[in-house]
Amino acid sequence: MNNTESDIATKTPSPNTLLLHLPTSLRIISLNCWGLKYLSTHRSARLLEIGRQLSLASPTPTLVGLQECWTQADYLAIRSLTKSILPHGKFYFSGIFGSGLAILSKYPIEESSMYRYPLNGRPSAFFRGDWYVGKGVACARIRIGPGRGGVVEVFCTHLHAPYAEAGGEDSYACHRVAQAWEIARLMRWAGERGHGVVGLGDFNSEPGGLGWRVVVGGAGVRDVWRVWRPESKVERVAGKVGGGEVPNSGECLRVHGATCDSRFNTWRWSKGVRRELEKGKDQEVDPEVLDPRARRLDYVFFASPTGQRWEVEDAEVGMTMRHPTLRCSLSDHFSVETTLVRRETGQAESEPAKSTYLPIETYDEILAMIATYDIRERKQRRLRLTHFGVEIFIALSCFVAVWWSPHNFVAFLLMLLSTLGLSAGVLDGLMGGLFVGSEIRALKEFEHEVRNAREQALRCLGTNPQPV
Repeated sequence: MNNTESDIATKTPSPNTLLLHLPTSLRIISLNCWGLKYLSTHRSARLLEIGRQLSLASPTPTLVGLQECWTQADYLAIRSLTKSILPHGKFYFSGIFGSGLAILSKYPIEESSMYRYPLNGRPSAFFRGDWYVGKGVACARIRIGPGRGGVVEVFCTHLHAPYAEAGGEDSYACHRVAQAWEIARLMRWAGERGHGVVGLGDFNSEPGGLGWRVVVGGAGVRDVWRVWRPESKVERVAGKVGGGEVPNSGECLRVHGATCDSRFNTWRWSKGVRRELEKGKDQEVDPEVLDPRARRLDYVFFASPTGQRWEVEDAEVGMTMRHPTLRCSLSDHFSVETTLVRRETGQAESEPAKSTYLPIETYDEILAMIATYDIRERKQRRLRLTHFGVEIFIALSCFVAVWWSPHNFVAFLLMLLSTLGLSAGVLDGLMGGLFVGSEIRALKEFEHEVRNAREQALRCLGTNPQPV
């Protein structure tokens, strides 16, 4: 060995030496802040208190992911309160109104990016806003130590909301599953690079649901709550949880990790009860009362870096306190909080690699959903383009009718009808011809990816792939 090679060998640290410079634990918090500008009640006061609670939290958080933090002013207020413990942060811009996503970190953020979902709601549903905020994944590459194993890639997201009545069809389910597929792929790629993976956010999917299965199986990550509370119920069935008995309010928080629609959250209460609360008349919530509406929609997923083994030391539902003066809950969601600890193990005892192939029936379920949604969208495109054509005909007819109009008032009405009708028709034509066409093409890409993954899964199982 020459001198140069000797110097390199001497200077290159061993894996065990690198581990000495890594933190032994990570405290992670994910919270949907409900910070809609002009729409969320007491927005500024609540988010300011969220920042204060983060600064006082024990154990001290090292990674925080926020959703529905829409205004930069609210983000900066939280940053000013937490900068001593979380000196690094990123507010993510996207869409017309912003993504609402932010990541705070104790450790430096080396790189960040905002990945927008190809399937992301419809512009015609302006009263819902999902399409206009440009939903996607806030990505941050965070350096917690030296070497490849000292990188944690954090992915924060807020998937499309269901907007379905009880027992009704959720026409956005395909969008949400496509979004789950996208974030699962990003997390899987991070794991393949040998980095630690943390995925967090409001996934608008219950445990065991299709979106949840796509993320867990497709990314090779673990759901911290299922690891910490394996006895927790998987999903609600016909008003019950996991097909068993409805849990009480206390169990929903402690055991089942319900972060949304809890009886303890004042924003679930009726308007009358909330008005009484504003007058100082509080309501006691009995933890023994059954709570069939409580749901777990917020998650922290993780995977260990190559050569390491990180485990869940604890997990809990947090941010359940009230605002000190307003007496309301800090958000319409509670947070999910967890501590991951690094176990001192050798290379051979590091976390084993997990298969990222889904069960074949899951691929088939996704493909069936895509086929159903594709039919719906093609029908919508035909209807919108037909409406456009009809409005053009009506507008031309009104222009001709004006020539024989006996009175100016009648002519005015005909012009008004043609103008309003043609405007509506043009909007529908643009949506049908441009947006729905773009959506169908994105749907085709999604279908191709699912079919390709299904074929790969079949080959991995030693079976010849069959067309679906």
